[in-house]
Amino acid sequence: MAKKLLISLFTIFIALVVMFLIIQSMPGDPVDIMATDIMKRENVQYQIAYDRAKAILNYDPEMPMGQRFANYVKGIVSGNMGISMTYQKSVVSVVGGALPWTLLVVSMSLLISFTVGILLGIYIAWKRSKILNSVLIGYQSIFGAIPNYVIGYLLVFFFSVTLGAFPARGAYSTSVTPGFNGAFIADVMHHAFLPVFTYFLTTVAGWVLSMKANSLSVLGEDYITYAQVRGLPKRRILVTYLSKNAILPLVTSLAVSFGLLFGGSPLIENMFFYPGVGYYLNKAIASRDYPLMQGMFLIIIVMVVASSLVAEFLYKYLNPRLRES
Repeated sequence: MAKKLLISLFTIFIALVVMFLIIQSMPGDPVDIMATDIMKRENVQYQIAYDRAKAILNYDPEMPMGQRFANYVKGIVSGNMGISMTYQKSVVSVVGGALPWTLLVVSMSLLISFTVGILLGIYIAWKRSKILNSVLIGYQSIFGAIPNYVIGYLLVFFFSVTLGAFPARGAYSTSVTPGFNGAFIADVMHHAFLPVFTYFLTTVAGWVLSMKANSLSVLGEDYITYAQVRGLPKRRILVTYLSKNAILPLVTSLAVSFGLLFGGSPLIENMFFYPGVGYYLNKAIASRDYPLMQGMFLIIIVMVVASSLVAEFLYKYLNPRLRES
């Protein structure tokens, strides 16, 4: 276990180094951009505007790369990742405000698509239905080839623009009071419907296909045949023998998918103006907000690596043969 944790920490560190170098190598200097804007707006000399921009953004582009990275690592260890250039707030507070919304949408969509996919996969494999199998393959061929943000645009056009049934942007209405109350929770779910539905439509077929393949493989095992020969009830065979063995590989895939779906949130959240990690990451990239970019990428990297680590431990725990060894 200690070895796996060390490997995960090393992976996070390497990813942080690569991410830091890429961000620092991006074209566009935020200080120069702001200085040019100040110079035009206030009619002052460039150097005065440049010094003022450095003070406002609290960023010195002339600082050596090594010192910048050392400050970044020091900030991560101390829990102080700097001040966002765009929002003039600490990066920790911006990340802390965005993280719950991404966790909500990703968790809901993954849980729903996983549950529906498992049930449909078992049903199609058990019934050996050629019609359902053809429909499933056609569905996967269509939705698997269309990017999820295109599906999101179509849902916005149909449900928001045409029907006016669901809001197309934001996490909740300004007319409700945030807090743990029924009106606020209902409004949050109302706003989260389209992002969740977008993820669901583009991921559910994968779970169905995987569960169907696993179920067909398990149905060919001797213990399934023996259980049928003994005359055991179909319900018991489905639940005790088929489902438990077929779902085992998918439980670990669920943890990995959570990290990958979390990392792929920027396009969907930006399209729905949903204030999650992906939305603020897009804003940070557009404005060259280096501290905020680094903070958001850090969360995504940690989530992906942690999900893979959880999946590995989860599989060893659920698989009796690996647990005994």
